[in-house]
Amino acid sequence: MTQTYTITRLGHQGDGIADGPVYAPRTLPGEVVSGTLLDQFLTDIRVETPSDQRIKAPCRHYKSCGGCQLQHAADGFVADWKVEVVRTALAAQGLEALMRPIHTSPERSRRRATIAVRRTKKGTLAGFHGRASDTITEIPDCHLLDPALIAAIPVAEALAILGGSRKGELAVTLTLSEAGLDVAVKGGKPLDGPLELALAQATEKHGLARLSWDGEVIAMRQPPVQRFGQANVVPPPGAFLQATKDGEQALLKAISEAVGDSKRVVDLFAGSGTFSLPLAEGAEVHAVEGEPAMTQALDQGWRRARGLKRVTTEARDLFRRPLMPDELKSFDAAVIDPPRAGAEAQVTELAQALRPVIAYVSCNPVTFARDAKILVNAGYTLEWVQVVDQFRWSSHTELAARFTLNP
Repeated sequence: MTQTYTITRLGHQGDGIADGPVYAPRTLPGEVVSGTLLDQFLTDIRVETPSDQRIKAPCRHYKSCGGCQLQHAADGFVADWKVEVVRTALAAQGLEALMRPIHTSPERSRRRATIAVRRTKKGTLAGFHGRASDTITEIPDCHLLDPALIAAIPVAEALAILGGSRKGELAVTLTLSEAGLDVAVKGGKPLDGPLELALAQATEKHGLARLSWDGEVIAMRQPPVQRFGQANVVPPPGAFLQATKDGEQALLKAISEAVGDSKRVVDLFAGSGTFSLPLAEGAEVHAVEGEPAMTQALDQGWRRARGLKRVTTEARDLFRRPLMPDELKSFDAAVIDPPRAGAEAQVTELAQALRPVIAYVSCNPVTFARDAKILVNAGYTLEWVQVVDQFRWSSHTELAARFTLNP
């Protein structure tokens, strides 16, 4: 039975929400829509009265692809909505802050993507999954990815033919590096001698910088270098990397401003050195990260670089063993960039350590606001928030923020 609803707002996943609540994907506030209600979700949606913020999606794959959620909305609307998501999350904790203008990465700038690949009777199918679906949509004209990644999709298909199963699906992560394409495959057949040989030959044939298979490096023609400031770093296969170089630079600019002229900085959840190594141009840095392979890559990058101040590393699970106040007391500033769950345990210790400046990078406004409340209750001021949108047209929102200790 078809029913009609008026969309009142967008949820955190970018879905339109009507009273009920009823969730209607790819709709906008103020729109009157009709469709069939299944549980709380509207299906077979028809927009009866469109919003003046509705536009034609720029990408021809948008209807079937699940890579984007908001291409039907004007850029200005999306930018305002993402800033409002952060403001609302803070308000829920009784907080407010100066919201700087959003920084949005340009289209076709994603330097890393995970492509789903499945073998078929006719060959292979590669692309992104449809929304809440196992169906793979091919994306030859994707508006998100750097053209060099689009050009590399045939590599993912070739690897699926060599080591994929008709019953399963490969997840092929393609990453652009200074030396070429870095490829990490998950979900493939178990390695044996013939498969390893075939994969090594494919690495040469396609000119890959590095190929890894379920975490094991198969071949490396050249180290897949990522440049962080003055340092060249070779992250471990599949390691975290900011989605766009543009977004990385925007976050780094905000973090550098936040720590200012601090002379000793601790970088928590440091990864392979995205912030640690550029900050070392002006400060001594202690980088802490849970994955030993990342700290090793960071350390090697620092040792090969010139003109940087001292950088020390520590492999440590900051969820189970956060740095304690006595370990933090020697630092002028702290940088923290946790995963989506935030860092409640570590932030609680930071709050007790009372360091003059804390720079926080977050990919989840809700957990950021929760952690921010801990700091504010301990005597910090949230001076400003810089929203960075490097996942263009998605519901994903990132930010950098500066906290200073009240006198």
